[in-house]
Amino acid sequence: MPKTELIFLKDIDRVSNSVVTVGTFDGVHLGHKALIETVVRKAKERNARSVVISFDPHPRDIINPGSAGIKQLTTIQERREILEEIGIDVLLIIPFTRDFSLLSSEEFVKKIVFERVGVSEFVIGYDHHFGKDRTGTIETVENLGKELGFDAFVVSKREMGTVTVSSTTIRRELSEEGNVEQAAKLLGRKYLLNGIVIHGDKRGRKIGFPTANLKAEHPNKVIPKNGVYAVKVRVGGNWYGGMMNIGHRPTFDKIELRLEVNIFEFDEDIYGQTIQVRFLKRLRDEIKFAGIDELVAQLVRDKEIALREL
Repeated sequence: MPKTELIFLKDIDRVSNSVVTVGTFDGVHLGHKALIETVVRKAKERNARSVVISFDPHPRDIINPGSAGIKQLTTIQERREILEEIGIDVLLIIPFTRDFSLLSSEEFVKKIVFERVGVSEFVIGYDHHFGKDRTGTIETVENLGKELGFDAFVVSKREMGTVTVSSTTIRRELSEEGNVEQAAKLLGRKYLLNGIVIHGDKRGRKIGFPTANLKAEHPNKVIPKNGVYAVKVRVGGNWYGGMMNIGHRPTFDKIELRLEVNIFEFDEDIYGQTIQVRFLKRLRDEIKFAGIDELVAQLVRDKEIALREL
């Protein structure tokens, strides 16, 4: 499968025969996928380049600088990997600045999409708004298409049951509920977390459950609610089963949040490496145990349950 190129605006080459869509696409969830798959299909029909235009940082972090910051479901690299699986040729990242946020929707389409990227067809979601004050709509794209000579295609609403697929809903399911299974349904894949393996206090090894302590690759990455999860872990090119604890380890009176994963049937030195965790099922809340023996007994039960989820 051809790789998706990750390109920043300053490096993009203009190709007039490009099928383009625009959005933050955090999560690249099922609603996003419907839009992006349409871009791929339309590009094949036209023998065109398929382009997803996205932004970094999240626009709301710039427009509302006093807020705590939007927690991200996907980093840029994770987004690129997912788009590659769908078949997108180019992920174009535009640095989202205060000055950029002042571009009107018409200026954005004319100066960026048409003049810098090139466009033969613009694919847009049914409710997408863009540009300064989010005034850009389907009608904006359709009118500019007639003026500049490109087609516009609208992708209709996508729902799962009674729940509209949205990044906000998925963030809530993960961070407030720990419902990684529902998040997976909305994403169309297991939620993933890339983390760098750092040194811990090696207490897990002493009790027969060695763990890799992780530092999330991106500081604003969504971390599921504290608790224990059945997971799959990718180390290098290989996948392993495992279980992960997210929390403050109350049995040991620890305060700082820890991300610890016990990788089954694995005993290698991976300090400094980046590994990927995919969440399968939430097993339980974090518990303060009376002592080490009680903790170990629970970990044995957790592992038995986790193995059934692999």
